[in-house]
Amino acid sequence: MFQLLIALVSRIYAFFQRSMPTNILIRATHTRRGLKWGVPAMLLAVVYIVIASALAQWVAGGAPGWINLLVLVCLWNALKFVVNGPVTLLRLARVRAIERRQHDAGVVMDETMPTG
Repeated sequence: MFQLLIALVSRIYAFFQRSMPTNILIRATHTRRGLKWGVPAMLLAVVYIVIASALAQWVAGGAPGWINLLVLVCLWNALKFVVNGPVTLLRLARVRAIERRQHDAGVVMDETMPTG
């Protein structure tokens, strides 16, 4: 029973990681080319917070209660982008330090070599 439940949860998790727009964008910011876009992507958190605020006001004005689920989703996405910004900034600093050390040592880097 537990194996079935774990298999189901892992498939749902994999589906969300592949198909949800915020997960795709965050995954793209964790590539070498995308690391520089992690901090600017934090601005999307502001958009999600504004949407959550508008939806919460709408619910307070008499909208259906299930809209609160959308408020939670928006706040969760905003939190993901707020956390993603500093994480990508630290990863970018680490990758650039590795690249600088390799450049100083005379190692030739190309786009296909992994950096970390």
